[in-house]
Amino acid sequence: MASKERIFPIGVKLALIIGFIVLASLGTVTFLNSYFVSEDVRITAEENNLTINSRSASSVQNDIHTIRSNVLQLLDLINVTSGGKNAALARQAEAFFFERNTGIAEIVLLTNYGGGRDMVVHTRLKNTRFFTSNEIDLHTADSFLSQNKKTLLRACAGETIALNASPSFKMGMLSLMLPYRENGLEQCCVLFFSIESIADVLGTGSTNATFMINDADDLLCHGENDRIISGQNMKNHPLVKIMREKNQNNEESRQIIFEDVNEAGKRAKFIGAYQKIDIADMYVLTTVPLDTVLEGVRTTRRNNLYLMGIVLFVSIIFILTFSRFAISRPLRHLAACAEEIQQGNFNTKIISYLNSRRRDEIGIVNQSTKDEQEFLNTFARFTNRGVAKAIARKEIDFEPHLKDVSIFFSDIRGFTAISDGFKNRFGEESPREIIGFLNDYMSRMVNCVTISGGTIDKFEGDAIMAVWGILRDDDLSYESLPETSAERAEKEEAHARHVKEDAVNAIRGTIAMRYALMQYNKDAEAFTKAHEHEAKAKYKPHIRIGCGINTGRATCGIMGSEDKMEYTAIGDSVNFASRTESSNKPCGTDILITQDTYNLLKKDYIRCKENNFTLKPEQEANEIVVEMIPVEFEVKGKGAQHFYGVVNMPGFDIEAFFKTGDADFVLDADCARSVGKSGPKTLNEVRTLLGIPIPEFETVNLNEEENKIQVKK
Repeated sequence: MASKERIFPIGVKLALIIGFIVLASLGTVTFLNSYFVSEDVRITAEENNLTINSRSASSVQNDIHTIRSNVLQLLDLINVTSGGKNAALARQAEAFFFERNTGIAEIVLLTNYGGGRDMVVHTRLKNTRFFTSNEIDLHTADSFLSQNKKTLLRACAGETIALNASPSFKMGMLSLMLPYRENGLEQCCVLFFSIESIADVLGTGSTNATFMINDADDLLCHGENDRIISGQNMKNHPLVKIMREKNQNNEESRQIIFEDVNEAGKRAKFIGAYQKIDIADMYVLTTVPLDTVLEGVRTTRRNNLYLMGIVLFVSIIFILTFSRFAISRPLRHLAACAEEIQQGNFNTKIISYLNSRRRDEIGIVNQSTKDEQEFLNTFARFTNRGVAKAIARKEIDFEPHLKDVSIFFSDIRGFTAISDGFKNRFGEESPREIIGFLNDYMSRMVNCVTISGGTIDKFEGDAIMAVWGILRDDDLSYESLPETSAERAEKEEAHARHVKEDAVNAIRGTIAMRYALMQYNKDAEAFTKAHEHEAKAKYKPHIRIGCGINTGRATCGIMGSEDKMEYTAIGDSVNFASRTESSNKPCGTDILITQDTYNLLKKDYIRCKENNFTLKPEQEANEIVVEMIPVEFEVKGKGAQHFYGVVNMPGFDIEAFFKTGDADFVLDADCARSVGKSGPKTLNEVRTLLGIPIPEFETVNLNEEENKIQVKK
């Protein structure tokens, strides 16, 4: 009962209380600090944005006034010069003018005679160097003027108008149309000049974006030149909309906060300011994202939150540590003592650990508990007492399943001698050297198993056990269906196909091991040679292995205990696979398969009498060449059986196989002799390739080989 009541420890309560106080205090300070700093930063940003806008507008205005004044002075000089624009003085003035005003492309003076709709060019001054250096057609201005006749008439009537000429010139250009009066004629002066100097002025500020528009909201200047050249109109820009809607009283400047879509595609707030230029009804607008302005504040707030979290964490750790040793542990001891007493364990040693010398309430309770123990022990001498014990167990039901799988075992030949060689050379350092050698070898073998779809079951010293098909959802319920059932036939066929695929993959993975082993031996020889002059020369031994494969039904599932479990396969078929592996030595082979595996695959993958030594075209790539071992052995329940030595898979592309696991795999031509088109054709060729002696089968007794240890009765 005591354990159930001890749900919310005092230490946790103290930690929560202190944590709440720290969280509330620091959180309030952080919030207020962030709020007031954000307001200060926002106000500063607004003032800075307005200042940038005003300064930019003033600079642009001065530049345009200067250009206009210089052009008008040039025209006046030409008009008063004797001989007009063709006079030498006029031409010299024109040359000096364009030399000092390289950004002006052309000046056109047009006259509207009698209020007609057609304009006549009165004077044209062209900066040919500008057109040539920028690769612009000399007649570009003519095309622009013909497209804007109505605007020219407005300029002749007295309006000063600015137009975006960039789309026509394919570069940042501004056209300024000025009313011009001479001899009572309605004239207008059209200036074409580069906006490069204006763009430099509007580019002020690292986070502020400044642009300029005309009375029709056409974009005249912007940091993104492509938008000007495309002739973009800013009528739908939120700041322009607000400016036009609220600017009923012709306010020359104002600052507002508006919403727009930011670069991330989300709605965000912006600070915007606009300033009117006193020529051509142009406006300079400047914006800055409020999020960017407040980024520093948010960073500070985020850092403050981190700091608050650290302080909170340290405070909680301190309180938990203090309460654990000063409060919680003594109380836990008291609770344990109370539980022991409640169960009748009056002589428990836990009570002797209670500290009754403490000068606080816990010390008093500890002493009271000791007194209670003494009283109960004394009382128990006269009274029967019962002991209640509760044993809680958690039962885990791992339901095993029967599956048809292909089981693989491999083993290093003469590993004991190899191990002794390491011990003799390296002494106490031999374990590290042996493990390094085994890890190198096994990593290569495991790679073959993994690529071919197998599952490593376990390692036992130098031996490897792997299973193909153990993870397959192998439903054998079809076996309970009637033999004439179409459903049974369909499921049985699918099941047989999967089992065959697993068996072929097992052989393919094992054949790949032959290549990997040759590669290992080649690398081991190079490794040994590289270290041969060292005091304790490191080396890796040249090894041979034996591999055995059997296909059959096994019990598969999670087996073990709560402390150690593994997903494995057990049964006669597993034992038979192990025996197959051990039979490689007397048979003089490196890979053996059982007759069960052979019978499963022979019709589809092995050229034999049953298929007239012919395979279907789709199976030729998976052809398996085997030779029967000419020695029979007895299998319990099955009678006489044969092993079959795997010679080769002629259609096996070893390079493609390994590249599925490593795209950078490079084929070793010498090792490639172990498999595929250039691989062995007979078992004797395999033996020659791997250095395996040809056995004398007349003396081989596989039945004796099975039982290496005899038990005396």
